[in-house]
Amino acid sequence: MMPTPDHTAIRIIDANLNRAREALRVMEEYARLGLDDASLSAAIKEIRHALGQAVSEFVGRSGPEAPGESARAKARGSGGKSARAKARGSGDFGDSLLRARDIVGDVGCEVGTPAEYQRADALHVALAAGKRLSEALRAVEEYGKTIDPGFAAAVEKIRYRGYELERRLSLTATAPQRFGHVRLYVILTESACCGEWLATAEAAIRGGADCLQLREKDLSDRELLDRAKRLSILCHDHDTMFMVNDRPDIAALSGADGVHLGQDDLSIAAVRRIVPSTFLVGVSTHDIEQVEAAAGEAPDYIAVGPMFATATKPQDHIAGPQTLAAARRLTSLPLAAIGGIDEHNAAEVLSAGANCLCVCTSVIAQADTVKAAARLRAVVDQATAGPTSGQ
Repeated sequence: MMPTPDHTAIRIIDANLNRAREALRVMEEYARLGLDDASLSAAIKEIRHALGQAVSEFVGRSGPEAPGESARAKARGSGGKSARAKARGSGDFGDSLLRARDIVGDVGCEVGTPAEYQRADALHVALAAGKRLSEALRAVEEYGKTIDPGFAAAVEKIRYRGYELERRLSLTATAPQRFGHVRLYVILTESACCGEWLATAEAAIRGGADCLQLREKDLSDRELLDRAKRLSILCHDHDTMFMVNDRPDIAALSGADGVHLGQDDLSIAAVRRIVPSTFLVGVSTHDIEQVEAAAGEAPDYIAVGPMFATATKPQDHIAGPQTLAAARRLTSLPLAAIGGIDEHNAAEVLSAGANCLCVCTSVIAQADTVKAAARLRAVVDQATAGPTSGQ
């Protein structure tokens, strides 16, 4: 005997709710135990709880005392049970999800493909779970429409959150491969250079800088683009990463590797919509609330600072190494310590959890830029000789 349409919908909803919960748990365990990422773990848990709340409300609305149910039943008479009532029988609707479950009779239990049992590593396990999550939620949403449109609408919102969660997990997990090798990140501003700006850039690279950022606030767009193109060629000839401050348009046009954003610039999400998919995006933060907000957008790295007072970019608030340490406990994303760092205090910020040092005058304002960069690079290399913090 074929089941009624509502019974079929209930079976499908139950099976896919189980699949969605399982997928979320797999993703959460990877974020928690694989990445040691408190922020991402919390975000996954929030979605898991949101799904549980949506199911609870769905069951409550669909129960024997659902609003308007008694009046409709009276209008129909005792013999006029609704399809929903038939589907749940005389018991509580929530129990009908369990009663509809039939593992033995499920023809799909024995169907599988070899690819289901092949995963390259733990990350691929988590990402596969993300795909299952979106598929399961779509099924719950569509079949939920036959029983409770409000429930379907709630699941739709969770499904979109799931898409973004999958993207965040992927970006967060792979950020160390994209940016995690950077150890000495030098900001280039002509007014702070001891010598000619391009020669200073080359000297910083020869001294050990593996990432340069062009930061010029007062150049015309045309001159800024020309300078960015010249630096892009120099950096790529020396296998050095090149970033542009504030300007995703200039960064993309110049062939840079990425853009670094401040708190007043475009959002990370907005920038990712207008730059190549391979682009790196970093962001500056000055307190733990900004770090948490940035982590939610999954940049390739987060700069935290200032670590110490600095004349390059004076701030009323000094974040200090303690903020960096709190950021490291919050996120597994690469962290760049910035602000007032020199060879004498570099070890302190590295021990607080920085993946790299981001410096300006302690390199480019020195008469011997090569040696200045080399001294800082030696501090970083010594501190990171073992397993890198946060990776």
